[in-house]
Amino acid sequence: MPFPSRPRRQVAAALAGAAVLAVPLLLAACDVKSYPNSTFLPHSEFGKAIDDLWNLLLQLGTLVFVFVEGLLVYTIIKYRRRPGAAPPRHVHGNTTLEILWTVIPAVILVFIAVPTVKTIFKTEARASADALQVEVYGHQWWWEFRYPQYGVTTANELYLPIGRKVNFALRTQDVLHSFWIPQLGGKRDLISNHTNYLWFTPDSTMSTSAWNGTCNEYCGASHANMRFRVFVVPPADFARWATHQASPAVFPVSTVAPPPPPAPAPAATPARRPAGRTASGAADAQPLVRPVANGALGAQAAADADAPTIVQGGSQAPDGDVFPRDSLRPNNIPTTPTPDGLTFTPGLVGDAGRGQKIYSISACIGCHTIKGNPSSVGITGPNLTHVGSRFTIAAGLYPNDTEHLRLWIKNAREMKDGVLMLTLGLNQIDPQTGIKVTAGGLTDQQIADIAAYLQALK
Repeated sequence: MPFPSRPRRQVAAALAGAAVLAVPLLLAACDVKSYPNSTFLPHSEFGKAIDDLWNLLLQLGTLVFVFVEGLLVYTIIKYRRRPGAAPPRHVHGNTTLEILWTVIPAVILVFIAVPTVKTIFKTEARASADALQVEVYGHQWWWEFRYPQYGVTTANELYLPIGRKVNFALRTQDVLHSFWIPQLGGKRDLISNHTNYLWFTPDSTMSTSAWNGTCNEYCGASHANMRFRVFVVPPADFARWATHQASPAVFPVSTVAPPPPPAPAPAATPARRPAGRTASGAADAQPLVRPVANGALGAQAAADADAPTIVQGGSQAPDGDVFPRDSLRPNNIPTTPTPDGLTFTPGLVGDAGRGQKIYSISACIGCHTIKGNPSSVGITGPNLTHVGSRFTIAAGLYPNDTEHLRLWIKNAREMKDGVLMLTLGLNQIDPQTGIKVTAGGLTDQQIADIAAYLQALK
């Protein structure tokens, strides 16, 4: 088929039209500030190294693309079919051309390989000895952060000092996960029976900031709900935060247990089994609450006698709150809707003192640790020592406010797919087992009291 007349003008017009369309698209794509989880605004040397490598490879790739496409367009035009032209001459290979199209790609690969390998060695190098050490443990589906230099364990909220190198030791407690903070550094996988390492330094030019972190390796039903928050604060604020987190949770209301009643006659008592487990070790269908029967508050006297004394030490100063809530950006605040049909009795007022006693004899203590509450020493679930000072619950899925905390305690499995936390609300249907919680379930008032206690743990 003959090539249309005036081909050069038509090609020029086509290129001009493509440029007109490409410019607004490129400008829209470059508006990275509209995407808070973008990797194109790095705030650490790790992120900048990856970003610089990306830019270099993009530039080289663009040059190669333009060169190859230019040759292709030139060949199409020059050797197009013309009316009356003789058939093209057939040749058997061209040694010079074959050498050229082998050597040129090899040279291009050198320009790609050298900076890539240099970046790999840089980002895989060991962190310096003065780095802040953070142990990261991935669970289905939440994050545990330990600071061994400070004796701090927390969950789903990671605090880092501006300008100090941080070395992460990455481990998983179950399946594969992947740790990623897009605007700081990563991502790196958490692999079973192996420890991976990642380090970076939050830019010293930054001010107090909050970033979003996620799991980026599919890990099961709630993979998309395995989130965390990163708070980057000045070193002095970080030191105050770490000191506060290492202290026992202070319960501001007087919670010293009353003198115990006269000792009853000795009687054989069965050994306490771990909450949520049968004697054989299998999971209970309903949570255990002892000795409150059927969720009633009538046995409060027995609960008072059984409640532990809460440690009254540590710092309750505002030093524990080093990140101002008004510094949160909209993308840091979860907006996950609560499940339809999951409701809570309106108008209930929680009593933190009563909640402490109920919590301390409930199934909660079998899974959670609260430093300062000697009954709460479980390790299956997140550490709740200063849970009242956290911004989110359920691994960043919901805000840490009264409404969401109450619903979470009532039926966590309805709030988040596949969680291990048992359904605790009285008469609630466990979505995983299909069993209705009766004996041992918590009433809405008891849940309101427990929520008030947890919110008091600043």
